[in-house]
Amino acid sequence: MNFWKQDKREPLPHRIIYINDPIKNESQEFLGNSITTGKYNIWTFLPRFLYEQFSKYANMFFLFIAVIQQIGDLSPTNRFGTLLTLSIVLCVSAWKEIMEDLKRHHQDKEVNNRQVQVLCGSAFVLKSWKEIVVGDVVRVENGHYFPADLVLISSSEPDALCYIETANLDGETNLKIRQGIQETSDILSPSEIGRLQGSIKSENPNNSLYTFEAVLRIRGKELPLNPDQLLLRGAMLRNTRWIYGIVVFTGHESKLMKNSTATPIKRSKVDSIVNRHIIYLFIILVSMAFLCAFGSLRRHLSNVFERKILFLDPKHAGWKFVANIFTFIILFNNFIPMSLIVTMEIVKFMIGSMVNSDMDMYHEETDTPATCRTSSLIEELGQIDYVFSDKTGTLTCNMMEFKLLTIAGIAYADVVPDTKKLVKDSDGRVSGWYNYKHLMDHCDNGQTSPWIKEFLQLLAVCHTVIPEESEEEPGKIIFQASSPDEAALVKGAQMLGFSFHTRKPKSVIYKHKNQDYEWEVLNINEFNSTRKRMSALVRGPDGKIKLYIKGADTVILERLAKDNNPFVDTTCGLLEEYANEGLRTLCIAYRDISEQEYTEWAQIYDKAATTINNRGEALMKAAELIEKDLILLGATAIEDKLQDGVPDTIHTLAEAGVRVWVLTGDRQETAINIGFSCKLITDEMTLIVCNEQSHFETKEFLQSKLDALNAKPKPSTPRRSNEVEELALVIDGKTLEYALEDDVKMTFLELATMCKAVICCRVSPLQKALVVKLVKDNVEDASTLAIGDGANDVSMIQAAHVGVGISGLEGLQAARAADFAIAQFRFLKKLLLVHGNWAYSRICKVILFSFYKNITLYLIQLWFAFNNGFSGETLFETWTASCYNILFAFFQPMAVGMFDQYLNARTLEKYPKMYKSGQTHAFYNNNVFLGWFVTCIVHSIMIYASFALAYGEGQIMSEGRTMNMWGFGQMVYTADLITITIKAALMVNTWVSATFLAIVGSISLWFILFPIYGTVGPMVNIGPELQGVVTPMFTSLAFWMLILLVPLVANLRDYVWKSFARMAFPSDYHILQEMVQYQIPDMAPRFHAFKKQIQKARLLQRQKRQRGFAFSQTDGQSDLIRHYDTTKQKPRG
Repeated sequence: MNFWKQDKREPLPHRIIYINDPIKNESQEFLGNSITTGKYNIWTFLPRFLYEQFSKYANMFFLFIAVIQQIGDLSPTNRFGTLLTLSIVLCVSAWKEIMEDLKRHHQDKEVNNRQVQVLCGSAFVLKSWKEIVVGDVVRVENGHYFPADLVLISSSEPDALCYIETANLDGETNLKIRQGIQETSDILSPSEIGRLQGSIKSENPNNSLYTFEAVLRIRGKELPLNPDQLLLRGAMLRNTRWIYGIVVFTGHESKLMKNSTATPIKRSKVDSIVNRHIIYLFIILVSMAFLCAFGSLRRHLSNVFERKILFLDPKHAGWKFVANIFTFIILFNNFIPMSLIVTMEIVKFMIGSMVNSDMDMYHEETDTPATCRTSSLIEELGQIDYVFSDKTGTLTCNMMEFKLLTIAGIAYADVVPDTKKLVKDSDGRVSGWYNYKHLMDHCDNGQTSPWIKEFLQLLAVCHTVIPEESEEEPGKIIFQASSPDEAALVKGAQMLGFSFHTRKPKSVIYKHKNQDYEWEVLNINEFNSTRKRMSALVRGPDGKIKLYIKGADTVILERLAKDNNPFVDTTCGLLEEYANEGLRTLCIAYRDISEQEYTEWAQIYDKAATTINNRGEALMKAAELIEKDLILLGATAIEDKLQDGVPDTIHTLAEAGVRVWVLTGDRQETAINIGFSCKLITDEMTLIVCNEQSHFETKEFLQSKLDALNAKPKPSTPRRSNEVEELALVIDGKTLEYALEDDVKMTFLELATMCKAVICCRVSPLQKALVVKLVKDNVEDASTLAIGDGANDVSMIQAAHVGVGISGLEGLQAARAADFAIAQFRFLKKLLLVHGNWAYSRICKVILFSFYKNITLYLIQLWFAFNNGFSGETLFETWTASCYNILFAFFQPMAVGMFDQYLNARTLEKYPKMYKSGQTHAFYNNNVFLGWFVTCIVHSIMIYASFALAYGEGQIMSEGRTMNMWGFGQMVYTADLITITIKAALMVNTWVSATFLAIVGSISLWFILFPIYGTVGPMVNIGPELQGVVTPMFTSLAFWMLILLVPLVANLRDYVWKSFARMAFPSDYHILQEMVQYQIPDMAPRFHAFKKQIQKARLLQRQKRQRGFAFSQTDGQSDLIRHYDTTKQKPRG
């Protein structure tokens, strides 16, 4: 059949995999199953590393200097000085990169060496994941990950069913059902599957997690395969003993890896600004070189001494001019500080180490500290504008807890809050909440006993949960459910004495008081996002038919019978209270159905179930006919448990000006519920829900909403922030696919950035990354952070400026790919507001001071050039000049960078608006840089002019000789060193012993080492220029007077301006510094308490606008559970 023939002349749009025929599969050269997430390998390290390093303009500049230093007599300094220093800088950076990447490769090795059972002949043998090839038959056991993308053949469950958890792929922790085709479901032993012959014609590898097209050819039949038969790499087999699967996609061709992106080269915004300022400095340096070269040319052409005494030929002046440009560039090369890169790397590494050792971010339960994996981005944590967060495992704990219920208007709770405990009023009436022990008593003897029994019967019968007995703990029932809400409800009924334990194809059995009750399940009307409810028609042990229904209050209340519903008002009031607690609520109702009514309705249902077109719509219409005239029994409240501190963290980040977007694979209802629970969405917000079915509809919807917002009249007077309408945008994955297309994405982005909260539901890993890139590339000057805990978050984490991984329940894939790893979402608050703030302010000071100290020193060299006739002579002795950046002026920026705190941690957390200083680049921008550059000019002129005046032509020293150039240079060098050290002291906000030691020690080091070097060096022919300099210099009274006065006077201007600015134009942090210093009380808490009371008074009114409901279910679940019979023995495979 031509359909199955491969044409090797051109790539085919499909692949053919032969079952149990490794020779044919090997000939097609499919990709292996080994993966790597490392940034480098042996072949790519050098080019990628050098590209990354020389994209930093400072390194590029010094490479240029190192090259021209090798040319003839151009260099007035040592020809290997710059080359050696640059090599050391690159080696330090290379070591850091290698160490970080080796960790990634080690983690990849762990994954590649995991074991799985692979069929060899007629028996399964253990092999490592990396040895698996396309066409292999594998046996995966319960609790294990799938090693590659597999086609499901059979399983231990009836009709080749199996349960999988796809949290690593789409963030959903509720179990999903996959089912092999009927024709292979009876293959239950190694020998049987070893005899299987045939082939699979499959689509080529792609990144779509929710689609799969293939055809299985066995036994002369061609059988279609769809996503129900595909088990994706990264998913886990759950509550199923074993499955057999055939490998179709391996390694980097698996759908999970197709959704991953290459490890990117990331660069912080501060680095970009540094690059820009290095360009400015390079332009200034070249201008200085041109100026000096022009001065030398002018002297060459006009000075008689040059022509008559030195016999310099004016004809060579042009070439000499060009050569002098390079000479002066070399002379002034440290005008751009080479030490800046090394100093920044060391400071960032040390700040990262402080993050690692912060006990406030240590999670004791899992023994997990915070980890800085990419220290080069540490300051970016202080500038984040957008946080993109996963939901499951990041915001939530992956746990549903049955918390509260109300039956017949009476509230019950497992643990009753003190404010809700039972009290009697003067008339003897009891009010408050009862506990579950009271509920059991009421069930046996109370007036509401019939209502309670009906309620708990409904929870035990109306569901699609499958019970299984635990192998580890015999007698313990494990509930398998596609909806975690359903499992929580069934567990709740079990806790209250109605224990569901057996499911048959047509009935369910629960136990109450040691007696089994079997209920026949006649029909199930499934839950979906439109219906927001599910119902079951069941026949009880007494032969009567009942309709049991549970769903969102909005759909249940409107279907209640007008009479015989005495508990509606009370139940609605309790629903409001439950919603206030952020719980997910469901209304529970029922109705008795007569045999005649059921018979008539069953005919309508059966007809709808066999409809070819629009079957879902027909079934919904059939359900509408019987889901009416309901009697309300009560309601349940389930907590989708958030991680500790999530609402507070999101609220604090919002106050700090950080916008939080949630990108999740979960269903829309679940995501919205969590949005309310974690306070991402508040009741004041207007919800914009975008669920469109086509490109045109999506574009039209987004544009109409945007036009409506832009058309609103601007207020004549500024409105207070709480009076401005706040918006939240919710969009699903299918619609997002259209929204991210080229002609729509900018409209979507503009609308989304106008909203205070954005939730994207049912999104694939690749869509998460595309959303992040959309904001990253198109929102001007925005800094993005992505945080997640699963493999489905890796692409998003890598796409953002900063990636943060949660070391959570979904494994360590995200943490391994991230730049930073934390154990809980709540730690993000301190990571950004404290460590990010500190890192940003410290790095800014390090950069500015590094520029300042070098510019000041080499501007002095420029002023000296005016006095030496632009000869290209250096003022400073070579080795002391070389030690400037690596010894004498090295520890000041290091100490400031590692230990300075402009505000303490408690203050930064208490006042999150301080975070905006990083978002607005308040500490390092063009204006700040210009101010420091002017300071460099002023200080250099003051230092040089003072010493030039004191030691001008013919100044006699104590020995009777005039001061030579080298002695003069070392005096100026000393004054410069003291000046910059005092300047460093003025920058310090927090003095610790290390800071004091660095400030005082740097000057002390000079006064100790220079006399030794100046005396001993010339004796061994090192620094012969210093012969006879030390004694005249240190015995000169003018020298001591100048090094005391000049630095103080130079910095006095800075001190006066700093004091004036602090008094006249204080920044917010200046005020907070004084409040902390003088312990001034803060009145803000009183205002917030008053504001809270106002909000509380309006709470009930607002809560009526939106309430979260529990329940989401996989479509088709009711059909699948009909195959289950938990009373039968399962095959061992």
